[in-house]
Amino acid sequence: MPRFEPFAGLRYDPDTIDIDRVIAPPYDVIGPDERHALEERDAHNVVHIDLPRDEPGRDRYTAAGCRLDDWLARHVLVQDDEPSFYVYRMGYHDAEGRARQTSGVIGALELSVPGEGDVLPHERTMSKPKDDRLNLMRACRANLSPIWVLSLAQGLSALCELPGPPDIRTTDDTGVHHRLWRITQPGIVKAISEAVASAPVVIADGHHRYETALAYRDERRTEGAAPGDHDLLMAYAVELAEDQLTIDPIHRLVNGLAPDVDLLSALSQWFEPFDAGPPTEALARRMADAGALALVVPGHAWLLKPRDGDGDVRSDAEHLDAVLHALPAHELSYQHGVDNVLALVDKGDAQAGILLRPVTVEQMEAAARAGRRLPEKTTFFYPKPVTGVVLRRLS
Repeated sequence: MPRFEPFAGLRYDPDTIDIDRVIAPPYDVIGPDERHALEERDAHNVVHIDLPRDEPGRDRYTAAGCRLDDWLARHVLVQDDEPSFYVYRMGYHDAEGRARQTSGVIGALELSVPGEGDVLPHERTMSKPKDDRLNLMRACRANLSPIWVLSLAQGLSALCELPGPPDIRTTDDTGVHHRLWRITQPGIVKAISEAVASAPVVIADGHHRYETALAYRDERRTEGAAPGDHDLLMAYAVELAEDQLTIDPIHRLVNGLAPDVDLLSALSQWFEPFDAGPPTEALARRMADAGALALVVPGHAWLLKPRDGDGDVRSDAEHLDAVLHALPAHELSYQHGVDNVLALVDKGDAQAGILLRPVTVEQMEAAARAGRRLPEKTTFFYPKPVTGVVLRRLS
């Protein structure tokens, strides 16, 4: 079972640094304008090391490593005096305006090759260069942000209900409230370790960073390094439970289909179509009421009701994936938001859009326990943990 350990984290010195000014979203969701704004916000914003730029006389990786060392030397960042777990809570409002929260624990998770241990990928990943994150890890010798894993064990959420004020509180630019409690009490530390180690965990967000950490671990082993910090990766562990997660769907856009390809007929293998007339802003509500997906083409839409399967708990994305892979050559892209899909189809930027429903916790758990990966770009977890509340140094 997965080993989950406390570690002595690196944190911004609260006496000299305003945490609101130095946190940042995950590096892979930061656009050029936001990157510039974060850089300008504070000279110590974590984006300067997590998404660095080349500098005169040194490349961006060397610059990031030198800057991290400088921040440590000047006590901008300070290391906790003993290994700790960090209970991390995100408070937000969902699309219906309901107050929600996600609570979990940041710790160090033992690395294992996917399929050979109990750290399970939950969806296929698209090809993406890994040299960038690997070069950054080499230069900084640190985990700069946690991956997000979902624990199949029950009881982890209860261990995150702590009395007293948090050690860190901050609100990001989207209005999500982030809170962090440092945990050093031996009894609670032991209970958290045992809870996470009692069942497999599923990677929710951070597949590429996990693969990068494996590559770094293997490099260190090849160099003759003894077992150490490189055998583990900073991870945010959350119980796989409905009340802890908001999972949004990622929709599909289809282009390049030949004129004689009948997409609606192909989809009818798994979904029963119902004419929905012209696509309007009410389409999302109609989908929810009917428990259906939707196919949208310029000027028209159909609701797609999943056909009953005998005990079939596979997600809509898995059935859809089978249909799309059987079609003749076409282009597939991915898009968040129903309104965005409708607008792109209406403008003619896509031949068709397929609107999905969110994957359920039951479907995710069933796929994980069966060793199945969901299709790429199936889930979007909201909100995202920010970078900068705690870092983990590697020896």
